[in-house]
Amino acid sequence: MTKSKLLQLDDRLRAQRQPFDRLPIIDVGPLLDGSDARTVAKEIRWALTNAGFMYIKNHGLPGDLVTETFAQARTFFDLPTDEKMKLHISNSSVALRGYIEFFGENTDPAKTKDLKECFDIGPERPSVEGPFFGPNQWPVMLSGFRETVLACHQAMKELSMRILSGIALSLDLRSDFFEPRMRDPITMQRLQHYPPQSGVVDEKIIGIGAHTDFGNLAILAQDSVGGLQVMNRNGVWVEGRPIPGTFVVNIGDLMQKLTNDLYLANLHRVVNTSGRERYSIPFFIDADHGAVFAPLESCVSEANPARHQPITCGAYKFGKSVDTFRHLGRRDAFGVAPGPIATTDR
Repeated sequence: MTKSKLLQLDDRLRAQRQPFDRLPIIDVGPLLDGSDARTVAKEIRWALTNAGFMYIKNHGLPGDLVTETFAQARTFFDLPTDEKMKLHISNSSVALRGYIEFFGENTDPAKTKDLKECFDIGPERPSVEGPFFGPNQWPVMLSGFRETVLACHQAMKELSMRILSGIALSLDLRSDFFEPRMRDPITMQRLQHYPPQSGVVDEKIIGIGAHTDFGNLAILAQDSVGGLQVMNRNGVWVEGRPIPGTFVVNIGDLMQKLTNDLYLANLHRVVNTSGRERYSIPFFIDADHGAVFAPLESCVSEANPARHQPITCGAYKFGKSVDTFRHLGRRDAFGVAPGPIATTDR
């Protein structure tokens, strides 16, 4: 990468500044307190149909917890590389917990190398139980790191379940529709660090290449730096600028399959040309490993037949992970089959 201080951004990486009703801001307070859940559900339906993304405000997550998690993330990524590599994700086998180095995960590998480093944790387990479930790896030299990141994971999980209840209502389903699928869901709390880029920046190396999320739902806490870009319906990259007091929420492939493409798992990427270090804290919640996703009856009609075959959450996620992480090799090496094919609970 060139050391030139003059930023030369490839035209394909320029996000247009457009009115952010394209990425709507939704006050989820009336959903969380039950005062007007139906109105919030209508707003969610518009957002997920048209953008696949939304900001949420009045979400109730303690600001101090988010601030402390960002502080712990910065401290962790400031560690020497050899210390971080002792916690490498390959140590965890299929559980996929730990540190991912720069270029260790590439989301659009045919076009882009990802200039980011990450640290992933999930629900604590005493041993590796299978894909996405096992013991976390912790930087024991960092005081308070484990407690803070686990607390953030739990708070984000609880918020995610409340948001999913609103998504269920937005589809004219019972608010508890997702709960039977989520007795022991696959979840991941990730810390991410993006160094700034300078000189000639094109699609070969950016923070994260264009991708959709694999699973069900994601909640993103951003710092003040910015760099998130989301593609709108016209194929234009739009800035997902940081808005104080909000999180960014988006859905993944499994939700799009469930809604028979009514809701959009949208392309997004990160380009950090701010001149500053960027940190973000995304949380991902999917479903139980064996939960089956297939188009809802209400989303299927003669004019819009089912577009997706049933698939289990774990099989779909792990198949995507095999394509991402070199240490996993082949899916069948771990005895992971596609999983039961059955109709989705309705």
